[in-house]
Amino acid sequence: MFSDDTADLIEDMPANVVQRILSNLDEVSRRQINELLRYPHDSAGSVMTVEYVSLNPDMTVREALAHIRRVGEECETVYTCYVTRQKKLIGTVSAKSLLLALPEDLVSSITEPVAAQIETHADREEAARLLQRYGLEALPVVDKENCLVGIVTFDDAWDVMEDEATEDMEKMAAMLPSEHPYMRSTPIEIWKNRIPWLLLLMVSATLTGIVITKFEDSLAVLPCLTAFIPMLMDTG
Repeated sequence: MFSDDTADLIEDMPANVVQRILSNLDEVSRRQINELLRYPHDSAGSVMTVEYVSLNPDMTVREALAHIRRVGEECETVYTCYVTRQKKLIGTVSAKSLLLALPEDLVSSITEPVAAQIETHADREEAARLLQRYGLEALPVVDKENCLVGIVTFDDAWDVMEDEATEDMEKMAAMLPSEHPYMRSTPIEIWKNRIPWLLLLMVSATLTGIVITKFEDSLAVLPCLTAFIPMLMDTG
């Protein structure tokens, strides 16, 4: 599994199980997963993967392709490669550009500017929006010094967009966002998610009752006005 998928898998596991899993991993994998788990849950760093293809601008195309063959099996995508110098992000190179270029050409000669990038602590929903806006397969994630630390792929962005859409639907249904599917939530969890909105609606209904009470005389003269109360409430 790639490091981001592993981090997602063990994030919700009991602490003792997580410790057993991490203790059986090699040092590199353990360091990568611990780094991902340290990022805030809603940040771009929490959904990025650290397995990407990094190329030096001074490489020839032949050397770049040989490098991709060596490391590509362990990377989440090889369609977009990232050109870096001492981990500083310079630009991107597509696999198509590498295949069409001459073997003696330098990577720097076919490097394209970075269309979009995002910082590790930025909102993960913003990363999904950038991927959608620019039609990218992957979005580079950099730290405050513009050093490339990972990428957010479109499949991770899709999961983020799905989670955000679910959260918005729950808010529209007068519920606080839940960590579990509705049909798998306990009655206590559902009650906790609904009670703030129910209290708010109770207060608003009380205010509505006060307004209606003040217009009792008008309603007594024209009882047909009561037929418009549901319409006005639904409009509000």
